[in-house]
Parts: sequence; structure tokens; C-alpha cells
Amino acid sequence: MRQIRLWATAAALLMAAGCASDSPTPDEEGADAMAHIHGIGVDPADKTLYAATHTGVFRIEGNKASRVADRWQDTMAFTVVGPKHFLASGHPGAGDDRPPHLGLIESTDAAGTWKALAMEGQADFHALDTAGETLYAYDSQSGQLMASTDRRTFEPIAPLALADIAADPRDNGLVLATTQEGVIAVAADFGRTKQTNAPPMVFIDWPKPNLLVGIGQDGVVHASADGGGSWESRGTVPGAPAALEVIESGWYAASEQGLFKSSDHGVTWKPVGPRIESGR
Repeated sequence: MRQIRLWATAAALLMAAGCASDSPTPDEEGADAMAHIHGIGVDPADKTLYAATHTGVFRIEGNKASRVADRWQDTMAFTVVGPKHFLASGHPGAGDDRPPHLGLIESTDAAGTWKALAMEGQADFHALDTAGETLYAYDSQSGQLMASTDRRTFEPIAPLALADIAADPRDNGLVLATTQEGVIAVAADFGRTKQTNAPPMVFIDWPKPNLLVGIGQDGVVHASADGGGSWESRGTVPGAPAALEVIESGWYAASEQGLFKSSDHGVTWKPVGPRIESGR
């Protein structure tokens, strides 16, 4: 159990560090510096990689990152749900008079503008994932894993302290959650939970029924072709992981050292975008 306890401690520190009480200001970071990556996603409209960070959402092009719309909001949870269509949560940046917890917010212009959808001033979602018409979200304020079919109203599923979630893409009400105890399977209908035999992982993604991918706090990438029944280790992402995104054109990961892409199903990882100095 020592490995799991070490992972749990690191995951708890990661989550705590990612949700600062003070809003970021331009003086704290360089104008084009990414800090504390919380989520990544690829826009199917143009295949561009985006990184959601403590100091705004960044568009990654070549080895450069540019902050979208010069907006400094602390974007805690982030997912791409369609062309130029993003969902997120977090906290406003300096000079922004929105409530300290943004609830669920939506952009239909690739992070150019955002509008509030649900639970503004109440929820601070730290993880989001979709399966069909269902949106699953973890609210750090209530400690609840929640679900919504209209992105306006949410129903609690189970009280869990978790780091990340991955919903079965078949939209059958099964969600995997990475917790202090390891990877937990949650049945959304009655909130039943069950320990899985997965290796300790902090970030997971389930892009299609026969592909489930996770990454441990040590950066080791694991993959399953049978919904988590069995796992095999692939490669290793440099640095402490911060986010994971798996799509048809490649596997992407963020760590304290920057952004990485694998074109061989997680075996080797090459840097993309700017490198983050000293794991900042």
C-alpha cells in the first residue's frame, strides 16, 4: 500500500496547489508564460492544442503559446466538446468582477469569450468529462461527483475526494475516478462504488470503448483495451503529470515540464509548445 499512499499525497498536493485563493495578476507571470496547467484539449475545428492554466487558456502553435483574448482566469477544469466548443470551470482573474467560483462556463469561439451555464458562485469544478449527452463533473466545494444532461442542472452521484474522472464513452452510467485509494468505478445510477485492479493513476481518459489510458504520478503511462480489466505499461512522460488528453491523432500530456505528445500510443513522448522553466 505504500505506493498508493505516496500517490495520494502527491495528488492531494497537486490539487491544492492548482486552486489558489488569490486571483493571478499579470505581474506574477510573464506575459506569455504558462503556469500550473490544469487541463488540455485539441480543437477538432483546426487540430490546435489548448492548455488551460492558472493564468488563462493558451493556444499552442509550434513551440509558442499565446494567451487567448488576454484573459487571466484560473481555468481549473477544461474539456473540448466540439469544434471551438469548450466547457470549463475555475476562478476569475484580477479585475474580473465575476463570483470567485465560476461554476460551469462555456465558450463557442475557442476560449475567446465565455458565458456562465450553471452553478455560478457555487461550484468549483476540478474535473469534467462527457459521455453522449451526459456531463460528469467533480465539484471541489461540495466534494461531490455530479452529473447533468442539460448542462444547467446537476444531480449528485457520490461523495468522493478525487483527482480526475473518465466516463465510459458508451454513456452507460459508468465513471472511473482516480482517488486516494486508487481508481474507483462509480455506477452513476445509484452511486455505487467499487475498487478496480488498475495501477495507481492520477489522470485518466476514455476516448473510445476499447481504449482507456491513464498516467501515474511517476509519469508512467498505462493503457487498457478491455475497459480497465487488464492494463499494460507504455512509456513515461517527463515530470510530474498535470493533464491527459487522448484523441485519434495522438496522445497528449502536460506535466510540470511542459506539454508532450505521443504518436505511438504512449510509448515515446516528444515536447510540444514552450518548455516550462523549473516546473513552474
